[in-house]
Amino acid sequence: MESAFKAIETTGMIDKDHHLFLDELLPFAGPARVRVIILLPEDGDISEKEWLYSAAKDPSFDFLKEPEEDIYSLTDGKPFHDER
Repeated sequence: MESAFKAIETTGMIDKDHHLFLDELLPFAGPARVRVIILLPEDGDISEKEWLYSAAKDPSFDFLKEPEEDIYSLTDGKPFHDER
């Protein structure tokens, strides 16, 4: 008999001891058996989601949180309406 699976996508890191650490908590509590599929980036590329997560946590971008960096308002620009 075949089981049905619910897929949850998240990111994580594998340390030098081959242990997997997830970047965020899972949306359910254990203990529970799970099936894990590991997708490794080719040639050291990281996904846009991983890059954005890293940039958001990187203290070198903290200057963007300063009030003088907030130069745009909701009234700037023109609305975009996709005509497709």
